[in-house]
Amino acid sequence: MAFGALVIGDEILVGKRQDKHLSFLIQALASRGLRLAWCEVHGDDPDRLTAALRRSFASGDAVFSFGGIGATPDDHTRQCVAAALGLALAPHPEAEREIRGRFGAETTAQRLKMGEFPAGAEIIPNPFNRIPGFSIREHWFVPGFPQMAWPMLEWVLDRKYRHLFGRDRWAEASIIVYLPESTIAPLMEEINAKYKGLKAFSLPSMGEGGARRHIELGVRGAPAEVEPAMADIRRGIQALGG
Repeated sequence: MAFGALVIGDEILVGKRQDKHLSFLIQALASRGLRLAWCEVHGDDPDRLTAALRRSFASGDAVFSFGGIGATPDDHTRQCVAAALGLALAPHPEAEREIRGRFGAETTAQRLKMGEFPAGAEIIPNPFNRIPGFSIREHWFVPGFPQMAWPMLEWVLDRKYRHLFGRDRWAEASIIVYLPESTIAPLMEEINAKYKGLKAFSLPSMGEGGARRHIELGVRGAPAEVEPAMADIRRGIQALGG
């Protein structure tokens, strides 16, 4: 099971807001020895979002989804999740209790809609304002506001995936190489074939700021394989005259 992410909202695609969730999720996973495998950004288009959710549920991955779970007409995530799974939306008793606890006498039918989730969903508690998110089939749906979403995300990781902590822990090392990128491609293929727990990478520089053009060449992955792989890379670069 890999970890994925969905960032939802027209405001991201039109530039009204800059996404902050991706970087936080990467850091939250890394601090627990886990890694993010993929991320998709989607606008508030119900058809596209439903199709994306169908693919996501079929993947078997654990997925964090940010945004679109409110009760205004431009919030479609709850409805799209239900459509993707062929389920009905229904009031969730725990969610209703939290919403009534938050608003008291000011609870309205519109506010209670924020507690309508696909049948069989569980709530994710929201320590900021008690309006819960929800989870179903290893998918975790939280608000788009970072001050709400991030504590909820960490709550999920620490309570639901602690048994996986450390599974994806990795290390990285690299050197600076003064050779054409095409020259080093065969060496990278050799490293990938020899060290199954690593991925070789190259980051070319075009010589910004007057610096000499170069490539950062390295590996990331299984910590025990990094040092011997880097030794092979250094020998390979020397053999190429680098």
